[in-house]
Amino acid sequence: MTIRISDIVTVRTRHPEAIGEAAARRLRRPLIGDSGRLMIIAADHPARGALAVGDRDLAMANRVDLLERLCLALSRPGVDGVLATADILDDLLLLGALDNKVVIGSMNRGGLAGAVFEMDDRFTGHRARDLARLGFDAGKLLLRIDYDDPGSLTTLLSTARTIDEMAEHRLPVFVEPFISRRVAGRVRNDLSAGAVTRSIAIASGLAGTSAYTWLKVPVTENPDDMAAVMETSTLPAVLLGGEVGTSPEEQAGVYEKWRKALRLPTVQGLVVGRSLLYPADGDVAAAVDTAVGLL
Repeated sequence: MTIRISDIVTVRTRHPEAIGEAAARRLRRPLIGDSGRLMIIAADHPARGALAVGDRDLAMANRVDLLERLCLALSRPGVDGVLATADILDDLLLLGALDNKVVIGSMNRGGLAGAVFEMDDRFTGHRARDLARLGFDAGKLLLRIDYDDPGSLTTLLSTARTIDEMAEHRLPVFVEPFISRRVAGRVRNDLSAGAVTRSIAIASGLAGTSAYTWLKVPVTENPDDMAAVMETSTLPAVLLGGEVGTSPEEQAGVYEKWRKALRLPTVQGLVVGRSLLYPADGDVAAAVDTAVGLL
């Protein structure tokens, strides 16, 4: 039996086993449905302390508001599923919002935004065995590589072993690779064609098998470079969203970049979070429907 958002704390307090029970009875679906495409809503940002949307520093901090937005987004036609950390997915399980949806657990959230150890991105979220036990459909991990930061080597090794563990459970894992560097103390991802190409090449070669590995990649600074960049690997890929801007012109430009990249042979779908959950005009349904239309 599903509950209301206002009842979540009571259920968590008195019946914590309800989360596991909800996972056990969840109706599942194939990773790729009839459309042959994937439209995933991402909401794993809070666990890295990344709560800002635009100029609103704590926009994602209100959990009830976030859950309402997620439930609305997941209810829209063409939305295949959600990517989130355990706390959010547990809430959505209790709300009954994950039936017939692709559920992707976010696995490494130790590289907290702005921390000195940000590049030593430990796996503090779902483990492969957690995803298998809960009957979830895939996992996702972030792989940022800074050639000047020793912590990146730890993340590389942990990533390779995690891909191995996911393959042992025959679970897909979405690897989000970047070449990164610190600028004025902050980690910046390099979206040049050369950097994205290198990041894809490195990520594709990790672990003892790539059979269950997917890529989650950004659109390059120059969208015209994407065709050559995506020739780097035969692994299936989805595009990550990023910010779409606040003006209609900025939004239209980003949507057009996504539309062009989605035509490439290895690109199978789109994973977008804050841009759809917190659009500038506040209309979550319209933003989600626009993104779905690109597929």
